[in-house]
Amino acid sequence: MSATASRTIADTLVYPYLNHAVAMYEEGYASREDIDAGMRFGCGLPRGPLAVVDELGLDRVRDALAELYAQTGDVRHQPRPVLDALVAQGRTGRAAGAGFYTYAAPGSDEVVPDESTPAPAGSDEHVRTVETVGVVGSGTMATGIVQVFAQAGYPVTYVARTQDKVDAVRSSISRALDRSVEKGRTTREEADAVLGRLTGATSRDALADADLVVEAIAEDIDVKTELFIDLDRVCRDGAILATTTSSLPVADLAAVTSRPQDVVGMHFFNPAPVMRLVEVVRTDQTAQDVLDTVRTLCARTRKVPVSCADRSGFIVNALLFPYLNDAVRALEEGHGSAEDIDAAVVAEHEYPMGPFALLDVVGLDVSLAIQRELLAEFGHPGLVPAQRLVEHVEAGRLGRKTGSGFLTYVK
Repeated sequence: MSATASRTIADTLVYPYLNHAVAMYEEGYASREDIDAGMRFGCGLPRGPLAVVDELGLDRVRDALAELYAQTGDVRHQPRPVLDALVAQGRTGRAAGAGFYTYAAPGSDEVVPDESTPAPAGSDEHVRTVETVGVVGSGTMATGIVQVFAQAGYPVTYVARTQDKVDAVRSSISRALDRSVEKGRTTREEADAVLGRLTGATSRDALADADLVVEAIAEDIDVKTELFIDLDRVCRDGAILATTTSSLPVADLAAVTSRPQDVVGMHFFNPAPVMRLVEVVRTDQTAQDVLDTVRTLCARTRKVPVSCADRSGFIVNALLFPYLNDAVRALEEGHGSAEDIDAAVVAEHEYPMGPFALLDVVGLDVSLAIQRELLAEFGHPGLVPAQRLVEHVEAGRLGRKTGSGFLTYVK
């Protein structure tokens, strides 16, 4: 692939993603800081999308999108009005000293506070007390969340369906701690203290005194609904009920309880002990002190919280998966091989990996399911899953976990 072709395909994939991030900010869905932090800590990108637009120049991004829109007619490529508005104000980006952010001087990369900068976090007097945590589930995500809270010093009661699953959670965490001790990242005493904070149970009644309960069970609305009805019965008044769902409406789960003000989304990223991001998802009824408590709790567990409204995909998945789907469409249209497209994006935009390598890491079945959820939520024809993605899933080529996806791996 020539240098010009490499730049063209990379920009064709990345610029619509930038436009989508601009739309999120324009609509007030999430702050510029949370959008950028979400993509940095959720995807490992070197810079968030709005910081990238500032770096490239708002006028340049606007004009490139306008050209792409003229070619495709896809409304996702139509430059968002806020780009015109900011350019008209002279806020054309970092080179001008102001764009989505304000900088110390033209050309400086030092961001300085402005009228859109969030107020600093207040004192803890308006947050609820969280001294004990409950977790429901025994899979990889649930086990990771148990470990996160226990390592942060919280006593954790976790509930699984059988004693074998209860034991498996503890064994998994014990093995992870043993590896950490072997590598010198923690001491044997610290590891033993973490294990000492764990209490496993097979009955949800064990969660009666928990201050916060995090649900991490199957991504099935019926299964989660039954659980939240039961948690509403079991948990004390004032306990916060959190769901780790990545695609289901948090409001639907809140609605089956008598305490919708206490229900919130806490979308951890896998593996939870490693990934720093947590999307904190508010419904129209979530109490402000619940949101403040969860954000404070995230910080105490060394996580980076970002806030957003209750909409499919939240921040990260809503921005990431349309970009990945567009990459598959580009492959179908003959713009290059999967390897060529990956190389172009990595070279031109300094991403840690290209879209096809990332699809294979996530799992093509997972990616397809999320893409279908986004299509159901937003209904845009540009979100229809690419045919080759569907075909790979139907053929069992699911990515690294099966040894082949868009790329092939040595077992």
